[in-house]
Amino acid sequence: MAGGKEIRSKIKSVQNTQKITRAMEMVAASKMRKAQERMKAARPYGERIRNVTAHLAQSLQDYSHPFLVKRDTVKRVGLIVVSTDKGLCGGLNTNVLRAAVNQMKSWQQAGIETQVSTIGGKGFGFFQRMGAKVVSHVAGLGDTPHLDKLIGPVKVLVDAYIAGEIDQIHIVYTRFINTMKQEATVEQLVPIPADRIKPVAQHTWEYLYEPAAQPVVDDLMVRYLDAMVYQAVAENMASEQSARMVAMKAASDNAGTVIGELKLVYNKTRQAAITKELSEIVAGAAAV
Repeated sequence: MAGGKEIRSKIKSVQNTQKITRAMEMVAASKMRKAQERMKAARPYGERIRNVTAHLAQSLQDYSHPFLVKRDTVKRVGLIVVSTDKGLCGGLNTNVLRAAVNQMKSWQQAGIETQVSTIGGKGFGFFQRMGAKVVSHVAGLGDTPHLDKLIGPVKVLVDAYIAGEIDQIHIVYTRFINTMKQEATVEQLVPIPADRIKPVAQHTWEYLYEPAAQPVVDDLMVRYLDAMVYQAVAENMASEQSARMVAMKAASDNAGTVIGELKLVYNKTRQAAITKELSEIVAGAAAV
């Protein structure tokens, strides 16, 4: 059995760790509220631009944007992987990276090549070690996502799609459901799937385009794609802070349990030492 001094040292160490995890839990809770508000604020814009895209796709007959044209054969696919820059957030990164790898394996079995663009340091490091073809990446987004930082790596895949070098673009991220539940999600961005653009049964509107229909639709499609990527990053950040808060709370609770067990062992050791000393005193007195 360990000595009392060694047990006291372990208790002190676990208490220090518990202080750190409690502080991280409170910080994550504060950031989580802000991230959830940012995510909820971005959702209406994504819904509106989706509806406008649906209207234009059905009303414009003489021009079809490349994002709306489905390729006959799919030989190469671009995959945007959204992860975090920091760890200590439970299995969030593990789940999203597992979903990405499983999707890549299914494409590989079908003879489809994959190009990866990563958002977040954890995903970039993972795919570098994996030996995947990483064509672009961005890290160090901080607590607030900025679209100007996201445009660069996404534009690499968009340009490749327009040039015909890849046939689809997908994104994998962690979708926020509630504080206790986050779900790794894989979605197709372009060509825009039919279920993303809600069909309108009857429409009687007419659009007037200035200066012309093509540049307006081209710009709208780019904004649509930017909005979807921004929404995915916002969802992932809200999920990250929620997962980190839950993980740090669990760590604090586990530290409290370990401290209780160590104190119990320490008390038993101390009582055993006192009992031994008393026995020795009694034995000595009896001998005298």
